[in-house]
Amino acid sequence: MSTARSDSEPVQCEDPCRTREVLDIVGDKWSLLVVRNLSQGPLRFTELKRAIDGISQRMLTVTLRGLERDGILTRTVRNVMPPHVSYELTPMGTTLRQATAPLLEWSIAHLPRIDAARAEYDARD
Repeated sequence: MSTARSDSEPVQCEDPCRTREVLDIVGDKWSLLVVRNLSQGPLRFTELKRAIDGISQRMLTVTLRGLERDGILTRTVRNVMPPHVSYELTPMGTTLRQATAPLLEWSIAHLPRIDAARAEYDARD
């Protein structure tokens, strides 16, 4: 099990492989973008697809299923014509959003510097 004495001490995990499983799920290319987009409330599939530039329909479906399976979001189907399916963060998903918000903000803030560093590195070849 995990134990933490303070914010400055590392969390101990009896099974680091299990921790890696969770990090693989939430650290993939699309999951955090889905979580970020759902932070303002429920969205339909098409709204998510429009909001996440570059994601394919298949990849969005796979990502949503994985996040639902892991308890990060819920899928609600309303029986109307056509069926209305929406996705919403669970309480655990909300805590994931809070935990990853600084990483996403850092990414946005440093993207120009990363682009410049890549261009400089690539020019050396």
